[in-house]
Amino acid sequence: MANAKLEVDNPFTLELACAVDLASAADVDRVLDAATRAAKDAKHTSLADRRALCLRALEKMEARTDEIAGDISRMMGKPLSQAKGELSGMAGRYRHLLEIAEASLADIVLPKEGFDRRIVKEPWGVVLDLPAWNYPLLTAVNAVVPAILAGNSVVLKHSPRSPLCGEHFARAFDEAGAPKGLLTAMHAAHETSESMAGDSRVKKTLFTGSVFGGQRIQRAATEKHFTHVELELGGNDPVYVAPDCDVEKAAASLVDGAMFNAGQSCCAIERVYVHESIYAAFVAACEPLVRAYVMGDPRDDKTTLGPIAQPHHVTELTAFVEDATKKGARLVCGGKAAQVGGKGRFFEATLLADVTHDMSLMKNESFGPIMPIMKVASDDEALARMNDSRYGLTAAIYTKDRARADRMAKELEAGTIYMNRCDSLDPALPWVGVKDSGCGVTLSALGFDHLTRPKAIHFRLVL
Repeated sequence: MANAKLEVDNPFTLELACAVDLASAADVDRVLDAATRAAKDAKHTSLADRRALCLRALEKMEARTDEIAGDISRMMGKPLSQAKGELSGMAGRYRHLLEIAEASLADIVLPKEGFDRRIVKEPWGVVLDLPAWNYPLLTAVNAVVPAILAGNSVVLKHSPRSPLCGEHFARAFDEAGAPKGLLTAMHAAHETSESMAGDSRVKKTLFTGSVFGGQRIQRAATEKHFTHVELELGGNDPVYVAPDCDVEKAAASLVDGAMFNAGQSCCAIERVYVHESIYAAFVAACEPLVRAYVMGDPRDDKTTLGPIAQPHHVTELTAFVEDATKKGARLVCGGKAAQVGGKGRFFEATLLADVTHDMSLMKNESFGPIMPIMKVASDDEALARMNDSRYGLTAAIYTKDRARADRMAKELEAGTIYMNRCDSLDPALPWVGVKDSGCGVTLSALGFDHLTRPKAIHFRLVL
């Protein structure tokens, strides 16, 4: 019997972007068995060999920049220039992980006379990586590269919105000379992914996606035995624009942070709190910047706002705006579903002023090009509003006062705190969420720790 097919539409043309075979139960068994064998062998290879392999694979991907960027744009609607930018950003992140691998994976030696005491960082074995579609290269590389550098094998099951990205990783490693089973891409239904997370052959699962999806993976991974799970589940990320900031520069930075990738980012700015003394000036500075976004064909260099990737999501974005305006928000611009030349599922770049905390978009992840702005009377009110959320991925403060930023950073309930920037990742720093934004760590030296397990060596040298 032929395998079931996964079909992905092009969010701009609404035509077929790609179709791939979904894995059967027999396919899953073959993949996990091969990955198990590869993990046993990988454990005994040198870090130098693993680094060389990873670098060769990266070079293979970089050589196909146009092809990979074209696939991303076609599958999820990202403007082509931004898709190429993602590949460039991935390469930078990738190379940083290669640079810090030796120090990050080194034994921790604890000197004591007459003893050999060390903490050895051992690979888990088979790592299941379930990345997201919105940044299909970046969310994958966070796990793929450090996992392989640490001596694991990886099964890469990409999002059903961006399946070809998994194939690009697998092809690059295959052409770089990776042993069979070291990195395997497969396509599977959500139920199959959950089944793999609960399979005893999988020792570690990393998932990037929705809270709902993370809850299902967590349950599946612990239902029969305890598979270790890392979850990155998005956010409803806040910012405070303090009275001493440069209004024009803050507006430019935050509009970009809200609208880039059509707002389809886990760390996009989704709640903006502005001090009352500069509120009117800030809203006025944002309006022309939001109006300047150009919807269109993602392949066109003039396009700065691509279509919405998921078919159901335009309706959800419309509902967020309608709820806000019914409750008193002022729609400054945008706010509607749109097409360009009769094509695509777009949502206009949207600016909402005078929002309040009883509006749905201030409580839930909108994941779209909507920027809501709320007036606050003080730093303390801003802090309370920012923490009034089930999410805690990132938070930002725009101010000239370092002491203010330090004081607020200590109290903010988020994994990353920014000053005068937003919507950015530095691979030298850990990426971590609190509350419903997830659990676990990727990137930085700490990310390597989470893709290894500590083993204590306690040798008494003389009896």
